[in-house]
Amino acid sequence: MAVTEIDLTEWEATFERTEGLDVTQMRYCPGCTHGIAHRIIGEALEEMDLLDRTVAIASVGCSVYAFEYFNVDVVQASHGRAPAVGTGVKRAHPENIVFTYQGDGDLASIGIAEVIHAAARGERITVIFINNAVYGMTQGQMAPTTLLGQKTTTTPLGRTEAFGGFPMNVCELLNAIPGIAYLAREALIDPRHVLAAKRSIKKALQTQIDDLGFSLVEILSTCPTWWYQDPIKSLDHIKDKMIPQYPLKVFRNLLAEKT
Repeated sequence: MAVTEIDLTEWEATFERTEGLDVTQMRYCPGCTHGIAHRIIGEALEEMDLLDRTVAIASVGCSVYAFEYFNVDVVQASHGRAPAVGTGVKRAHPENIVFTYQGDGDLASIGIAEVIHAAARGERITVIFINNAVYGMTQGQMAPTTLLGQKTTTTPLGRTEAFGGFPMNVCELLNAIPGIAYLAREALIDPRHVLAAKRSIKKALQTQIDDLGFSLVEILSTCPTWWYQDPIKSLDHIKDKMIPQYPLKVFRNLLAEKT
């Protein structure tokens, strides 16, 4: 049977790659929503006309390759130290927009002191915190945000209170700190929630532009590989398992108070 050729010259493009991302192939596993997080960050930076003055701070973990994806200057930080490096960049170049991109193993474990103290100082930086409740890059070990009962390579029978303690709710912990201008938790589970996450990212960046204080957006993200699930089931896992532990909420918004 002959293959019918389709004339695409009259088709109208409905989606275009954001200028906030470089044209390159991403390394993430199929079904991982890191790529969606990258896209909405890139779109936010482009739409807010911030690309020419933004510096990203890459952490250690799946986010370590951020310099390959974001079409901005990127500095690589040691494990957990992205907020400290971001602080240095922002204080040296206060006219720049500075954001860190960190996973839960990086931020909530080795880097928890860095993010707490950056928030307490009210540093004018924005943290994008990707929470997939597991160490994704280093073979799926238990992270501070791993759920009770969740199986990982270091908790093969499931995390228990006695062995691993309780999951860490980072936003609730930070919400007690006065230096924060914007604090929210979002999830990448469907188009509506993706758009909500993008709005929160833009608000967090706006608080930095307005010199209001520290900002952080936590984003619940999938890890099909180390959750041992297919991509569809991993989205359901966020809805059914993660959101009850990590409710979606805007905890702090000084922009609303200004208006």
